Amino acid sequence: MAYDLKNKLVIAISSRALFNLENENDIFEKKGIEEYSKYQLEHEDDLLEKGSAFPLVEALLRLNEKFEDPIVEVIIISRNSPETGLRIFNSINAYEIDIKRGAFTGGEQITRYLKAFDVDLFLSKNEEDVQQAIDSGIASALIYEPPDDFDPNKQEIRIAFDADAVIFSEESEKIFKEQGLDAFIENEKKNVNKPLPEGPFSKLLKTLSLIKEKENSNEKLIRIAIVTARNSPAHKRVILTLRAWGVKVDEAFFLGGLPKDQVLKAFNAHIFFDDQDTHVKLASGKVPSARVLYKSDSELYKYK
Repeated sequence: MAYDLKNKLVIAISSRALFNLENENDIFEKKGIEEYSKYQLEHEDDLLEKGSAFPLVEALLRLNEKFEDPIVEVIIISRNSPETGLRIFNSINAYEIDIKRGAFTGGEQITRYLKAFDVDLFLSKNEEDVQQAIDSGIASALIYEPPDDFDPNKQEIRIAFDADAVIFSEESEKIFKEQGLDAFIENEKKNVNKPLPEGPFSKLLKTLSLIKEKENSNEKLIRIAIVTARNSPAHKRVILTLRAWGVKVDEAFFLGGLPKDQVLKAFNAHIFFDDQDTHVKLASGKVPSARVLYKSDSELYKYK
């Protein structure tokens, strides 16, 4: 029987997000592809250090131990050539993480391959690749450097999401940016019983929620938090929207503009997704964090 990815949580990750390849990337940018390739071949058997997304990937793959049929698939996707990419799989094998599939495109754009693999989430350190993926309707994020002292929870996966322009569409965020806080609050009160439109990460949230439904009472696998600048009375529409979607989150923080980093540290997120660079930079000092880019034609780009 053919192997099917459609019923799994499929994570595509760039080699530079999974492993620390900053030195190699610096060689590529300063000296070009030939010197980069030469370096990779010369260091083919050298173990790569763990990168920004390694703790998340490791935790997600541990989920497969809890089920008879694996529910998570992680795929390496890289612009490396197959030859220079051999070092990546050598390190994967050395760390004994269960990644069997990879796509090495030899410099070609990777977006069309994300769709071919039915990817639910793409993480990368290349902004161009993330932008193209977002424009193609794939949940994607640009991962930042994590704190050196991050100690992930070993018992459950902890994932935190911002609300507007991440879980939900940018519709309400646009009103806030264009018309101010009073107009935003009035809009949310007026439409409180109307579910917020889905955003780029709504499908991922729903998929994680479905996995949570398979938890038993004695063992929690995934803990989800919403960490948003919204506050009362704009909080109510968020809660009612999640209820309408049939999605249950474990924790929600309506911070009303307060910094998010200390809450995220206390939550100890394996990863936090937000659309604003200022929030992601601050949060990345406490927990691994990634920025969700707007689509290229989004009007929110003019407010950056």
